[in-house]
Amino acid sequence: MVTEMTKYSFILLEEESEGFMQQLQQLGVVDITRSAKPVDGTSSEMLERAAAEKKAMALLSKTCYDKDPDIGAIREAAEKAIVEGDLYRLTLRTAERLAGLNAELDMARKKAMRLLPWGEFDKAAVEGLASKGLKVRYYSASKKAFNESWNELYPLQVINDDGKTVWFVTVSDSSEEYSFPLNECAAPEESFRDAEAEIQSIEKEITLQKGLMLKLKSHADEIRTEYDRLLSDLDLYLAEISGEQAVENRISLFEGFAPTETDGELQARLDAMGVFYLTEKATLEDNPPIKLKNNRFASMFEVLTGMYGMPAYNEFDLTPVLGPFFLLFFALCLGDAGYGLVLIAISFFLKKKVKSMAKLAPLVMTLGIGTFFIGILMNTFFGFSLVEQSFIPEWLKKCIRPLQGDVAGFPATMVLAICIGILNICVAMVIKAICYTHRFGMKNNLGTWGWTLFVVGGVILDGIALFGLLQSEIIKWIFIVLAIISGLGIYIFNSPGRNPFVNIGAGLWDTYNMATGLLSDTLSFIRLYALGLAGGMLGSTFNTLGGMLMDSCPVPGLNWLLFAIIFVIGHALNIALSCLGAFVHPLRLTFVEFFKNSGYEGSGKPYNPLAVKKEEA
Repeated sequence: MVTEMTKYSFILLEEESEGFMQQLQQLGVVDITRSAKPVDGTSSEMLERAAAEKKAMALLSKTCYDKDPDIGAIREAAEKAIVEGDLYRLTLRTAERLAGLNAELDMARKKAMRLLPWGEFDKAAVEGLASKGLKVRYYSASKKAFNESWNELYPLQVINDDGKTVWFVTVSDSSEEYSFPLNECAAPEESFRDAEAEIQSIEKEITLQKGLMLKLKSHADEIRTEYDRLLSDLDLYLAEISGEQAVENRISLFEGFAPTETDGELQARLDAMGVFYLTEKATLEDNPPIKLKNNRFASMFEVLTGMYGMPAYNEFDLTPVLGPFFLLFFALCLGDAGYGLVLIAISFFLKKKVKSMAKLAPLVMTLGIGTFFIGILMNTFFGFSLVEQSFIPEWLKKCIRPLQGDVAGFPATMVLAICIGILNICVAMVIKAICYTHRFGMKNNLGTWGWTLFVVGGVILDGIALFGLLQSEIIKWIFIVLAIISGLGIYIFNSPGRNPFVNIGAGLWDTYNMATGLLSDTLSFIRLYALGLAGGMLGSTFNTLGGMLMDSCPVPGLNWLLFAIIFVIGHALNIALSCLGAFVHPLRLTFVEFFKNSGYEGSGKPYNPLAVKKEEA
């Protein structure tokens, strides 16, 4: 969880600042903001305006459209442009609008390139075919793959042929069974003519905004004059208030943050120092530093959270959820009980002999313990099969054998990896819905809840159906109700207050992204099975090589030495490679699949208190 912070504002005479900072360093709990701060709200507003005017001047100084192919239209737009209000604000708004339009233009051009092969068509006419029971299907194929005989077998029309690729459509009765040797393409969302019209509209608006920027550039001297006047007024204001509060000294302001749990002790020490300070509860707008507070197990995985980025102050800390999943992912990727014992041994070595890495020893040990138990279930101990060993108790073999068989024609361990992936994604989606509701309110997250209810509820219903806990008819009606409720959130109420038709369009786009994204995210978890299988096979191969050398060597004693050399070197290499893969790939699954589906941003800055650095013994 994210530790609650208290904001401290310290006011001192400049000559007291150095001694105060040294005493604060001894306390070691305050994260000081090291940027200069204005004396009060009035000077703050003046500085903010001066910064905005400076930014506006910089933008105007870079404004030059002489090489723009539409320079004539831009100059014409500049002559007609109307400039009123604060010039610097208008400049910043125009520059922001231009940046947004350029992004829109880039997207529109990419869309036009996708639509270009399909050319111009009447979308309404195509949709009208559906009302007549006809379905239009869209295909593309390389020139070599395109079979001319398809023209005789199907009602087919070639739309475009650039010599390398052929784009074509087929029309069929939607009520009849239909098959075609190729997979369908996504239907073009609109005509290329419409896309061109959109591009022209955006380009016209860009020309108008460039004209306005050009007109504003002629007023740059006015902004410069106002900027110089404001800096003079600020200098005079600071001199006046400094004179009121201190005759010979200037006032220094420091701002810092400390955990709220230290308020009692810290404030007592500050009172003893005779420092004048103000305290208030830190808010998101203050951008306080982030300190994580977790139990002993979860705190070991905080280093992984920090690698991605600390949570924002109003964001959930996902480390308690990340930890168990990462441990499971790592153990499945390494997948050898013997290698787990090696990691446990390494953790003891790090703790006793390598002081610089002693903090990582508990994490390495935890990963080793997890790998040991998962490796037993995966039936691998230094590349040897446990179920083939006579000294393994029968009850343990009964636990191992189910994962060595098949489920619906697929390896059980691969099915297990997919199931773990589905569980991981479902947990992430639930966290996202709860976190977003906490941050932005229920009303603004009905779409998120709709997807969470549909996906997670659908998975639960599938599990109930698989184990036969409810009758199929009941499950069908539950799913229908679930789909209706989810559909309302996804397609109708995803953005309250917006045009319903726009909401429907946004919902359809989200449907496409969710369908493709969830499928690829789920399939990514197959790597847990693949890496474990690869490591186990490589370890078994080294055992086989060692056994071959041992059998072929006629010298007693030497044959065992050769086997030991191959065994140690081979498994050492395999452990190194497997540990690397078992760290990188679970990290990728966490950073991409889990954090993406959970809506985690990781935009916070870590808590870094001013403290005396202590050298490790």
